[in-house]
Amino acid sequence: MTNNDIVQKLWNLCDVLRDDGINYSEYVTELVLLLFIKMVHENTEAGTLAKHTLPEGCRWTDINEKSGINLLNDYKAVLLALSTGKRMEADPQNPGQTKEVTVHEDSLISAIYADAQTRLREPRHLEQMIKTLDQIDWFTAAKDGLGDLYEGLLEKNANETKSGAGQYFTPRALINSMVRCLKPQIREVIQDPAAGTAGFLVAADQYMREQTDDYLELNAKDAAFQKHKAFVGIELVPNTRRLSLMNCLLHGMEGDDEGVVHLGNALGDAGKALPKADIILANPPFGTSKGGEASNTRDDLTFRTSNKQLAFMQHIYRNLKPGGRAAVVLPDNVLFEAGVGTEVRRDLMNKCNLHTILRLPTGIFYAQGVKTNVLFFQKGSKNDPRQEQGCTQRVWIYDLRSNMPSFGKRTPFGDAHLKPFEDAYGDDPNGKSPRAENVEGIGELSRFRCFTREQIVERGDSLDISWLKDDSTENAADLPAPELLAGEAMAELTEALHELEELMKALGAEDEVVAQKRLMAEVMGFEAPEAEREEQLQASSGKLQAGERG
Repeated sequence: MTNNDIVQKLWNLCDVLRDDGINYSEYVTELVLLLFIKMVHENTEAGTLAKHTLPEGCRWTDINEKSGINLLNDYKAVLLALSTGKRMEADPQNPGQTKEVTVHEDSLISAIYADAQTRLREPRHLEQMIKTLDQIDWFTAAKDGLGDLYEGLLEKNANETKSGAGQYFTPRALINSMVRCLKPQIREVIQDPAAGTAGFLVAADQYMREQTDDYLELNAKDAAFQKHKAFVGIELVPNTRRLSLMNCLLHGMEGDDEGVVHLGNALGDAGKALPKADIILANPPFGTSKGGEASNTRDDLTFRTSNKQLAFMQHIYRNLKPGGRAAVVLPDNVLFEAGVGTEVRRDLMNKCNLHTILRLPTGIFYAQGVKTNVLFFQKGSKNDPRQEQGCTQRVWIYDLRSNMPSFGKRTPFGDAHLKPFEDAYGDDPNGKSPRAENVEGIGELSRFRCFTREQIVERGDSLDISWLKDDSTENAADLPAPELLAGEAMAELTEALHELEELMKALGAEDEVVAQKRLMAEVMGFEAPEAEREEQLQASSGKLQAGERG
């Protein structure tokens, strides 16, 4: 049985959960609460988990032989004990009474199981899940690492579930390619301010393990640094953070007292408190901030904006150490958006050497229609890591979008599609390897071209640069799937509406913005968000008071 077979078997348990009334979006969280207990058991049996084991009474052997309502009640008690570190037990000195007993003081286990509770109602469904987990060939699974098996389950979830705008699962091939380009080294601090399930951090750790024989060559000081200090992430959503903590721990990454991934908002105090990083790898969430401007709580971000990517971009290049490097996934609008977008791009190119842009094909993210890019840059210039003006002299752009297939389930995006880019990128992580405009063509026919800073200035500091003739647009038979085209149109329309909203606010027409949003909500058949309803109430109240004063 391969790891893929095991992942499919685990995913099939979602049918059991559905029979118990658990909805699609809660499948993985419900499954991994039980799965993690089993994986800790398997790691402990194999002698690979010396720390962060589970306390007595909360282990796999404490539940897998039980049945009926006793099993369900005991499982609920286990989750509560793991979450709080305490449980109620009979008090031998006071018959008929109970007392609170501390079962563990492991802050990481408490973070993983924070507020954990099962929504299972039928004991037989829990029994079925336990029996299925016991029937899996864990010896085979352990050969590739239980962390990799867990990663496979997260990827399966991303493939099978369609998320809303901005909730991306970054393809594993792209993550690994970005890591290989930046080449993380031992004792470097690596961060992801939008960690999700910690895919970038885990990939960076695995890359370094492969370079150093799984860290066995390291001295005790370096090994401890890698385990506890090398990786730091921030995740806003508690359930997603739970998944990331499990993912890291199963890959041997412990982090500090809060774990590798901290709970918080990178565009708020949590991000402001982060130390400077040697490397930042990220795929920030798509969209605009609720309730106004994303950078309102960050007085260290110069350019105020409600566009999350522009705010994240500022955080990232400001949080790099002098000479530090980054690779960031961003949608097309960041490359061409006017106003604040232009100012942020100009500031980025002043303070960093933006040496490479990879234009990604459509269809590789699960939010259809969003066109994306990877920006590679280094803080400062080659001669002065602390330089803050004129750092970018030229930008190399690789077009992996034109004349590419429409990727999806039938045509998966993989390592082979990124290999030519990595070859063109070169061995130097800061883009200083010799390069030439000769990828699949010469000069203007090449996928890889260089543009000077002066040429970019002539374009109004827009980085939305394309030059290849896309043959697929000429043949209707080669057009992308209709749903992809429709998704692209909606994404562009959403961005246009956002820019109009910002313009109207700048012109002082906030009331009209609220009215138009309300009309749009009615036309589209959905209820206005809570923050907008509050704006409407305040606007109405203001008009009423003005009328009363008149």
